[in-house]
Amino acid sequence: MRTNRIRTTALAATALAAALSLTACGGDDKAMGTKPAVAAETATPAATNTDGKAPTDAPEAGAPETQTVPTEGKHAGGNGDSRAKKPETAQNAEAAASIPACTPKNSTIKVSSVSRPINHLLLTVTNTGSKDCAAYYAPFLRFDDAQAVYPILDDSKPQSVVVLSPGEKAYAGIGLLGEPGEDEPVKSDNLGVIMVDKNNKPKGEATLKLPAETYTDSLGFVTYWQSDIETALMF
Repeated sequence: MRTNRIRTTALAATALAAALSLTACGGDDKAMGTKPAVAAETATPAATNTDGKAPTDAPEAGAPETQTVPTEGKHAGGNGDSRAKKPETAQNAEAAASIPACTPKNSTIKVSSVSRPINHLLLTVTNTGSKDCAAYYAPFLRFDDAQAVYPILDDSKPQSVVVLSPGEKAYAGIGLLGEPGEDEPVKSDNLGVIMVDKNNKPKGEATLKLPAETYTDSLGFVTYWQSDIETALMF
C-alpha cells in the first residue's frame, strides 16, 4: 500500500506548527499565512506567491540526510536536460552548495488539476530570476489551515537536486486520496506551498487557490521536485 512508502513524523507536525506559530506572533517570515490568490482554472493554473524569510524551525518529514547538487554543465533540472558531470572537487562542492534555493522571491509556483492519474494535482515551480536556483527536496504542503506537514513520498527522491536556469521549471505531484474507504476525504480550498533551502528549512510560502472540489485525506502525499511532468505524476 502507498502508506508504507510515506514517512511523516509527529516531530515534523510539531516543528511546522511551531514555525507557523512564530510567524503568527510577528516573526520575520511575512510570507506564511498570506491570503489566497485568484481561483485556479482546470486548464490554466493560477497562483500568487508571497515573499518571506525562513522561520527559525522547520519540519523534517521526508527529509533525507543529504541531497546531491550537480556541479558541472547543465543541471539535473531544465525540463529533463541532463549532461555528464566531472568528479566533484572540493571547490566544485563549495560552488554547488552556494546555489540559492528556488523561493517565492525568485520563482512562481502554480497548482493545476490533471486528467491522469486520477485524484492527483501538479505543482510547477518556474525560475523567474536572473540566476540559477535549486528546487531542493520536496515542498512542505498544508491544505487550508492544517498544522501538520502533508506526507512526503520517500520513493520519489531523485538522484540529485533539480537545478533551474532562468525560465526553467520543476514539478511535484500531489496524490490527494488513498484507497477508497480507508479514510474520510476532506474538502480543501487553499494550499500553502513552503519552499525549502539546501538544509531543508523553510524559505517562504506561496498560498494558492486549489481547483474546485479538491478533496484530500491522510493517505495522500507529495513527491520530491522532479525535472519532468511524467516523473512527478508516475507515483
